[in-house]
Amino acid sequence: MNASAKGIGTATGIRLHAPAPGWSIDADVVVVGSGVAGLTAALRCTAAGLRTVVVTKARLDDGSTRWAQGGIAAALGEGDTPQQHLDDTLVAGAGLCDESAVRALVTDGPDAVRRLIATGAHFDTSPEGDLQLTREGGHHRRRIVHAGGDASGAEVSRALVEAVRAAVVRTIENALVLDLLTDAKGRTAGVTLHVMGEGQHDGVGAVHAPAVVLATGGMGQVFAATTNPSVSTGDGVALALRAGADISDLEFVQFHPTVLFLGSGAAGQQPLVSEAVRGEGAHLVDATGTRFMLGQHELAELAPRDIVAKAITRQMQLHGTKHMYLDARHFGAEMWETRFPTILAACRTHGIDPVTEPIPIFPAAHHASGGVRTDLRGRTTVPGLYACGEVACTGVHGANRLASNSLLEGLVFAERIAADITATVRERTEPVIPEGTTFPLLAPESRLAIQRITTRGAGVIRSVASLAEAATHLEAIRADAEASNDRKPAVPGVEAWEATNLLCVARVLVAAAQRREETRGCHWRQDHPDREDTKWRHHLVVRLQPDHSLSVHSTDTAKFPPTLPPLLQEQ
Repeated sequence: MNASAKGIGTATGIRLHAPAPGWSIDADVVVVGSGVAGLTAALRCTAAGLRTVVVTKARLDDGSTRWAQGGIAAALGEGDTPQQHLDDTLVAGAGLCDESAVRALVTDGPDAVRRLIATGAHFDTSPEGDLQLTREGGHHRRRIVHAGGDASGAEVSRALVEAVRAAVVRTIENALVLDLLTDAKGRTAGVTLHVMGEGQHDGVGAVHAPAVVLATGGMGQVFAATTNPSVSTGDGVALALRAGADISDLEFVQFHPTVLFLGSGAAGQQPLVSEAVRGEGAHLVDATGTRFMLGQHELAELAPRDIVAKAITRQMQLHGTKHMYLDARHFGAEMWETRFPTILAACRTHGIDPVTEPIPIFPAAHHASGGVRTDLRGRTTVPGLYACGEVACTGVHGANRLASNSLLEGLVFAERIAADITATVRERTEPVIPEGTTFPLLAPESRLAIQRITTRGAGVIRSVASLAEAATHLEAIRADAEASNDRKPAVPGVEAWEATNLLCVARVLVAAAQRREETRGCHWRQDHPDREDTKWRHHLVVRLQPDHSLSVHSTDTAKFPPTLPPLLQEQ
C-alpha cells in the first residue's frame, strides 16, 4: 500500500516511562540539538523575533558536528555549478534521491555557506584569500570547503556556538529529550525532557511551544563500532516514532570506509580517517601494498562510499583479515602536519605514524541516510514537528550520502525550517496527555546486547538469515522488558531511556532491511546482490502502531508524497 493511502500523523499514544514534568517554560519554538542544523535553526528563528529555546543532550558544543573532518560541499569553485553538484549527488544516491530535495540543497547551498562565513566561520584559504577546495568520494570536482586542515566541524561548531551565545539564545544543556507533547487536535505543543545534574532546572520538565525542531543527530550507537559520539542514540527518531511520525530509508546506514582499526575488541566511538585524505591522493591497499580499487570504479579510491566500503569488506573476506590499509606515506611529514593535523595526532596517539607506515582501516557505522521523513520545508507528518540534519530524511541522500553533503543539508534545511516557522507561527496551545501506553523500559545493560545484535545481523553485509536472527533477538529483548516491567520495571534514567531508544531504532532499521530484497547504495543483501529498479525504486516508510508493532509500507516512486494534507499545511 502506498504512503498516501495510510493516513497521516496518526498518534500512537505511546511514550517513555518517566516521571511527570516538575517544571515548565514557554517558548515560540524549541530546537532539540546543538549541531550545525540545530544552531542554524535557532539563530534564524531568534533573528526573526521568535522566543527560541535550544535543548541539547550534553554541552552546547558537544554534538556530532564538531567531529566532522572533511568539510562542506557546495558549488563555490570556478567552473563548478549546482547542476554538477546535483548530478554527483544523484549518482551517489543510487536512484533513490528525491530530485527536488537535491535541487534545493545544491541551489541554496553556496549562499548558505556564505552566510555561515558571515556568521564567523573561518575556512582555509589560499595566500590570495580564495577558499581552498578539496575533493572527496563521488565528487568530480573540488568543491569541499574545509577548516584547520581536517577540523572543519570543530570550526563550524565554534562559530555557531559563539553566535548563539552572542544572540543570548536561551539554552538548556545536559538535557535528554523524552517525548513530544501534542494538543487536543494532535498538533505539536512542546517536549518533555530530563535535565541531568545541577542547574536552573533539574529532573523531568517541559518546554511548551507550538513548533519543535528535531536536530538530534544520528543513531550510530546502535552499532558496536561507530564514528558517532556516545550521545548518538537515535533519540530524535525514537521520539518521532512514538509521536506517530513517518520514518523512512532507515535501512540505508552509511559505513565510512576508512575508520582507524584499533583491534577486534574495539567498541564505541572510533577515530575517523577523513575521505579528504583519499581526495588528496592516498591509496587503499592490502597487506602486500597492492591497490585494489583500480578497475572497480572510474574514480578508484574516490568512488562513492558504499562502493568503497563494500570493496574493503570483500578484500577483508578474501584475505581473512579484520582490516585493510590506507597508504599516504607519499604525502610527507609537512603535508600531514599542515593538512591533516587532527588525523595525524589521532593515529600517533594509537601508535601509528602515517608518515612512515600505512594506516590500518575498516568500515564502521557513520551516517544514517534515512530518518524522520520531511518535506522541503522540514515539516514531518506531525503538524508543528520539524526535523533537519542527520535525524531527518529529506530525500537528499537517497540510498547513500555523497561525501560532505551532510553539513550542507543541516545548513540549508535549518534555514528553510526557520523561514516556515516564521511565516506560519501560531499561538501556543495546551498539551494533552493522550490515553495510551508507556514503552517497556530497558535496563541499561541492554545497550551492549542491542549493539551486538545489530552489528552481527544488519551491519555492512546482510542476508535473510542474519536479519531474521536480529529481528528475533530484538523482539526477545522487547518482550523480556515488557515482562520485567510488569514485575519490577527498570528505573527511569538516562541510560535506561537511551537503551530503550536504541531498541526502537534498531527494530525499524532491521524491519526495513528485511523488507528491501535488493542491494542498493549502502544496503547490501548477500541473498539479493543486484539492484532491482523495477521492484524497489521507492522508499520504505515505517510507523509505530499503538500495539507497539511496526508497519512497513512503500511510496509509489522515489519522490516523497506530501507530509501533511493541504489543510494542515496551512495551520
